[in-house]
Amino acid sequence: MYKAFYGLNDNPFSIAPNPHYMFLSDRHREALAHLTYGLGETGGFVLLTGEVGTGKTTVSRCLLQQIPDNTDTAFILNPSLTELELLATLCDELEISYGENPTLKQLTDLISMYLLNNHKNGRNTVLIIDEAQHLRSEVLEQLRLLTNLETNTKKLLQVILIGQPELQQLLKRQDLRQLAQRITARYHLLPLNREEIALYVLHRLQVAGRHEPLFTRKAIAALHKHSGGIPRLTNLLCERALMAGYGQGKVPIDHKMVNQAAVEVLGDIDESSEKRWPFVAAAALVLAFGLSFYLFNRTAIDENLSATTTLPPAQAQQPVDEPITTTTADKPLIQVQQPQAPVQSTPAVNADQQILRQAMLQSNSIDNAFAGLFGLWDKQPIIGLSACQAAQQQNLACYQQQGNWNSIMRLNYPAVVYLQDAQANVFYGVIVERQVDQILLQLGEQQFWVNKDWFDRHFSGTFEILWQPDSILPREIGQASSVAEVQWLENSLAIVSQRRARLLTQFDSELEQQLMQFQRQHGLKPDGIAGNQTLIQLNLYLSQQGPRLSASEERR
Repeated sequence: MYKAFYGLNDNPFSIAPNPHYMFLSDRHREALAHLTYGLGETGGFVLLTGEVGTGKTTVSRCLLQQIPDNTDTAFILNPSLTELELLATLCDELEISYGENPTLKQLTDLISMYLLNNHKNGRNTVLIIDEAQHLRSEVLEQLRLLTNLETNTKKLLQVILIGQPELQQLLKRQDLRQLAQRITARYHLLPLNREEIALYVLHRLQVAGRHEPLFTRKAIAALHKHSGGIPRLTNLLCERALMAGYGQGKVPIDHKMVNQAAVEVLGDIDESSEKRWPFVAAAALVLAFGLSFYLFNRTAIDENLSATTTLPPAQAQQPVDEPITTTTADKPLIQVQQPQAPVQSTPAVNADQQILRQAMLQSNSIDNAFAGLFGLWDKQPIIGLSACQAAQQQNLACYQQQGNWNSIMRLNYPAVVYLQDAQANVFYGVIVERQVDQILLQLGEQQFWVNKDWFDRHFSGTFEILWQPDSILPREIGQASSVAEVQWLENSLAIVSQRRARLLTQFDSELEQQLMQFQRQHGLKPDGIAGNQTLIQLNLYLSQQGPRLSASEERR
């Protein structure tokens, strides 16, 4: 939702364990080294522990990418299993077939046979169990028995246990001492310090496409204070702080936004009670003084109120000053004329205004808005996928931008628009069609003709469109680009500007000026380099695919 505003091409602070965003601090490198060592020739058990959100699962997924090709891997995410269920799950992960209602011995024999065949064929077998603190002691003992199968030099099954600190306590039990003695490597993952938090945030922003710092030093300090160095909490706070900065239109993110994010996410309070009590006392004094003043003047106030003339009920109503046309997705338009008389004489207009307001209240789901946009492309949203993921599955692309009425009309694509009512409540609509200074706006399953003035008063500045790329875009076109790319850029800008293209052999100053002019017109950084955002804008103009708001619209 805020990606275009910050120049990002991905969500940098998702809490999903994406190895692409793996930040290897010194302690994470140590953890990965311990896991790699544990998968060496000796085998046995490897233990990785850490507090919730420190990055244990991400480290394990990063490890999976480094495992040799001759290794078969079983990954168990839900270890709350019985002994029989654990062995059956292991068989499922290793694609070992077994019959209905197998016994513990049958599953053990099948797994042993699989391990022996793997060893004979020069292959290794690794079992990784996440959230291992939930394992029962009898299940852990069953795992130990599985690792009894070995040669003179190595175990045939190597097991990595990943869990919270409680796992360490569990393995100290007397009945699990045999398993504890077989742990060949163990590592406890600690939270990040302040310097590592700064590097962590910068790393994730760079992976998502932004190479300039986005958080101030005080903001980083606040992130470390509120998150305690836990990467997952840091992600949640950064995500909320970016939303706040986007809502306020502010860059960079400062410590105030992080503090407010902590209040919303964690319930933290910025100031200690010791710092707040003088303000509370002062507020109490002001309140007491105000109450005394009110009581002292109460008689005079009552007299003034009684002398005031009361307005007739009809005049107390809100005037309706917005021309509205209502329609539904399968009914013809119903025109409602602009009222010429006071409100009390136009009940029909009030009824249509009420319908519009009700539709605004019910249009608080962006997924429903995207469903309407997909319909205009003769596509469908896909359950379980985000709108942009569903678009990619159907050969479309998402594009989000900050702008105004002119920005949307210039692109001439149907768009999901982020709107606000008079109370600053957010709702979402789809611009379906344009006729001069009116647009057909879809809210839920209803459609309304609204004018530019109404739209400008409700539009928050963010819109998203779908489009179908005609070709694979280069990452960037600049001074060092090939002649073919430079000529493509010149041809594209000429089409947009409705002028004759020049034949170029290099990226010259005139092309740079034309490019910077295009960037300024579209709210892009006028750096004279055709980066990702600029190239997308150009392709949006050049694409001949998909629906448009107005067939006769000329893009300037």
